[in-house]
Amino acid sequence: MKNLIFSLNLSLFLFFGIQANAQKISDGQTVDVNGMSVTFTILNKESVEAGGKQYDRYKVSASVKNNSDKAYNIRLSSFPQIVSNTGLVELDCINATGAKLTSKKIQLKMKAQMINVTYSAYDKSGKFTTSTIPVTGSYYFDPGDTISDNAIFIVPQGEKPDVSVRNLR
Repeated sequence: MKNLIFSLNLSLFLFFGIQANAQKISDGQTVDVNGMSVTFTILNKESVEAGGKQYDRYKVSASVKNNSDKAYNIRLSSFPQIVSNTGLVELDCINATGAKLTSKKIQLKMKAQMINVTYSAYDKSGKFTTSTIPVTGSYYFDPGDTISDNAIFIVPQGEKPDVSVRNLR
């Protein structure tokens, strides 16, 4: 019983701890998140039907601008290297349903720096050839850079997207 209560308390602490660092953001608003300006905009709205129910479908845009003097970098040490933590900020639409394969979140991620790598090899016919391929060398977000993305949120009819933003760095 003590383990169950401890697990429940830990789960609630983690849930509310994660939500505590999130800020509400509404249409056209810009909020500061650790030196980054995050802007959320509704681009258009239409009514749709899914599963016999009416919903409002919003096309939204989000952007983040680095207003600080801090550059964010992830340098890759080898290829291929799997990198999954390139996110800067995440906008979560709390009342989005995810119906019709739509989004519930927008994650704004660092830019990839592509490097052209030239290599030589023998082809199938035995001829020595030289080729060039693009390879991701690093991920970055420099001071003054802006990153944006669009998404579709479906919410219950009559509601606007209830969006919060949180820092991932």
